[in-house]
Amino acid sequence: MSDGDNAAPGRRQRSEPDDATSGAEKSEKPVNDWITRSSRPAPGAAPWERTKTTSPTSAGNHTDGVTVADLIAKITGTAPEPKPDEPQPDPEIGNRDKSAREADTTVIPVVPAHASELPDLTDLGREPAAPEHVFCTDLELFGSTVDASTTPPSHRGRHTAMVMGRVAAALVAVFALAMTGAAWQWQSSKNHNLNKVAALDPNSRDIVDPGAQYGDENFLIVGTDSRIGTNSDMGAGTTDDAAGARSDTIMLVNIPANRKRVVAVSFPRDLSITPMQCEHWDPTTSTYGPATDPDSPVYGMDKVYTETKLNSAYAVGGPKCLVKVIQKLSGLSVNRFMAVDFAGFAKMVDALGGVEVCSTTPLEDYELGTVLANAGRQVVDGHTALQYVRARQVTTETNGDYGRIKRQQLFLSSLLRSLISKDTFFSLSKLNNVVNLFINDSYVDNIQTKDLVDLGQSVQGVNVGRITFVTVPTVGYADEYGNEVPRTDDMRSLFDAIINDDPLPEEKNVDAPPAPGTLPQAAVPAPDDTNGELVDAVTTSPGDITVRVSNSTGEDGLASTAASDLQQHGFNVDTPDDYPGPLDSTTVFFSSGNEQAAATVASSFAVPAIPAIERVSGMGNVVRVVLGSDFSSVNPPSPSGSSVQVHVVHDRSSETSHLPEDLTVTNAADTTCE
Repeated sequence: MSDGDNAAPGRRQRSEPDDATSGAEKSEKPVNDWITRSSRPAPGAAPWERTKTTSPTSAGNHTDGVTVADLIAKITGTAPEPKPDEPQPDPEIGNRDKSAREADTTVIPVVPAHASELPDLTDLGREPAAPEHVFCTDLELFGSTVDASTTPPSHRGRHTAMVMGRVAAALVAVFALAMTGAAWQWQSSKNHNLNKVAALDPNSRDIVDPGAQYGDENFLIVGTDSRIGTNSDMGAGTTDDAAGARSDTIMLVNIPANRKRVVAVSFPRDLSITPMQCEHWDPTTSTYGPATDPDSPVYGMDKVYTETKLNSAYAVGGPKCLVKVIQKLSGLSVNRFMAVDFAGFAKMVDALGGVEVCSTTPLEDYELGTVLANAGRQVVDGHTALQYVRARQVTTETNGDYGRIKRQQLFLSSLLRSLISKDTFFSLSKLNNVVNLFINDSYVDNIQTKDLVDLGQSVQGVNVGRITFVTVPTVGYADEYGNEVPRTDDMRSLFDAIINDDPLPEEKNVDAPPAPGTLPQAAVPAPDDTNGELVDAVTTSPGDITVRVSNSTGEDGLASTAASDLQQHGFNVDTPDDYPGPLDSTTVFFSSGNEQAAATVASSFAVPAIPAIERVSGMGNVVRVVLGSDFSSVNPPSPSGSSVQVHVVHDRSSETSHLPEDLTVTNAADTTCE
């Protein structure tokens, strides 16, 4: 060890005599036996034992390290007041037998760590060189501020593994703090490089049952076909071939609040939509406002209409318009947005070392030429991967955009399997390679690097059998405008199932592994517990609740009478109606977020017993009471703020049965090559 190791925090050392001091003068200076010394470390020493070249601005001891006061002085421009010398220890202590102390010293072994456990400090520090110790007080060990405008160097092919030793608890805490600082600085530098764009509309009236979506992450991920800048070098043509930017690939990725699955819904780029008015978007400047191109048919206009094709939304109105249309179609609350262009996609694939694809035949495209020269499994680089997911006129495919969507889903399935198997999301080093190469070619809203890391680590724990890709259902043929017509009822059922976390076709049931020799089966909903779940709830004011009463008994006027009684007790009441089919017991239906309102309504029907309440989708802020054969009367509700016990059930059978049988689904666990 050296002086810097045992120096108390903030305590200043006495300076050593310079070289001009005579040997006699040196011998007269008392020896401080509080300080122990050791020989220089061997190669492979722990980070705090590394050596580096002597620098006039950074020395390997505590005296020349950067203290908190020094750091404040550098920031504020004020010099700290010099500290007085600390009292020296009693000289008699220095006469103790040093060998006795050395005999008590325990040598702590150095234990190597896996390189993947350490953060990537490529951007953050410099490799120490040679002789003189560098300790944790030297901030250069962990790096200085990174210039975000420069691209950090890539990993070297032969990277020497860093070695980490087991040390006392205090030193471990210091090193952990330094690691945290490195991760924070890594995120800060990447956040600075992210291209921000306005896209989201969290208050849209098109969002279905916001309460049921609370805690869900809904990423709208868009691959754009812009030919601007470096994209023209990707073999996709130039701005002379296609000006502006369109959404070439559109995926809405849902990760529910429990983070137990991932669902990615693909939208055909030619999906038919109702024209919508949006703010004008300029793809060359990535800004909203009046059109400035005098040759444009919308010159000077700040509000424009989309065409009847989905990919026109991004072309004329940018991210805001596309989010608006997707929320209208799906009812999902899009709370994250990312658009990646051709160059960004290719760079990301290259950063991962390529991705495996499998094709039963060679892939030839009338427009792009040879995409895959051979059939079978093969690892493709970024350029080939881009052609693989873009090809729309493949000679062996007759289903146009649907063949391309299927290839995209298979490609992303392989990509996710690779990321998960390599623990990429848990390694700052690997994440650094991936994120750094594509963030400059992307546009985001409400996404920071931390969000990407958190998302990736959430996905890391998901079984690949619970990652499902599904395509929006359409009628299967184009209309007179060449657009794919959506099956609106089936599309609504699909997104309701996603909102309710209902099982999807081909989704694997990871809770019940298949018997040896059998194939995994699709998940099926677990049978409902007839007793439900007993929950303690708190009532609220009836004046804040809207109730709709439905009659399942067939007895005339029963719903109207109950509705009138509820109104007298202070509830807001909708027009009563009949319920299709009889119920044996009165039931209160509500959507997520309305638990208190449902419990309050249920307390008015507590004779002979408080009814069950059932969470469903699509109710919004309305609570529905369905009168069963056990109904007798309406009673005053429990006072606001009262605690009541209710049975909460969630019947999934009615929602899942409505899913169309012909959904096009790709499960990420499917590794077959067909």
